[in-house]
Amino acid sequence: MLKSNPKLCKLKQQDRLYQMPVPIIGLTGGIASGKSSVSALLRKSGIQIIDADQLVKSIYLKNEVIQSIGLIAPKAVDRSQIDFKILRELFFSDPNIQSQVEKLIYAQMPLAFEQAFETKIKDKQDFIIYDVPLLFEKNLAPLVDHKVCVWCPRETQIQRLMARDSINRALALKMLDRQWDIDKKKSECDEVIDNSKGKTELESSVTNFISNLLSN
Repeated sequence: MLKSNPKLCKLKQQDRLYQMPVPIIGLTGGIASGKSSVSALLRKSGIQIIDADQLVKSIYLKNEVIQSIGLIAPKAVDRSQIDFKILRELFFSDPNIQSQVEKLIYAQMPLAFEQAFETKIKDKQDFIIYDVPLLFEKNLAPLVDHKVCVWCPRETQIQRLMARDSINRALALKMLDRQWDIDKKKSECDEVIDNSKGKTELESSVTNFISNLLSN
């Protein structure tokens, strides 16, 4: 079992997100800042991760959730399938839809998180790395033991997001404006993984992070 640096355990169990029995490292950043790349490198090193986006995707697959989305945003559901492109456009343009969808999804997050811990983490390592884009926006930061920001400049985020999702700059800016500014997140975190350069530099930053994470 992988053992974490005891210095990273800063909270009591009752004060931690979902009262988890092991320390939680909150891995955050902004859209297209490179968290997925960092998570891939961590998994390659044998470290298990709970990914908030993957939890949300699993929740969206539930029949009762699809039915509820159909009531909230009828245009986004066709033949019992969610059209995520349409849902995303509605989500970022209609505050009422955004509020209802978030309430629906986040109500199911505790159970999804606990199931992920039991199946992926419990017998493999004595810590959780939680890849969670909205760590600060959803007021989760006080509930994790250690906060890590995957950082790159805002303009780099914009360009990456436009290329990744085939969207225009206006929609990219709407999506980014829903989050804290990446530099603000950087200043609030305990540790920073720099993803502003190339692949080699990122790998070096992740190696340093793993060195700090694991108990020697």
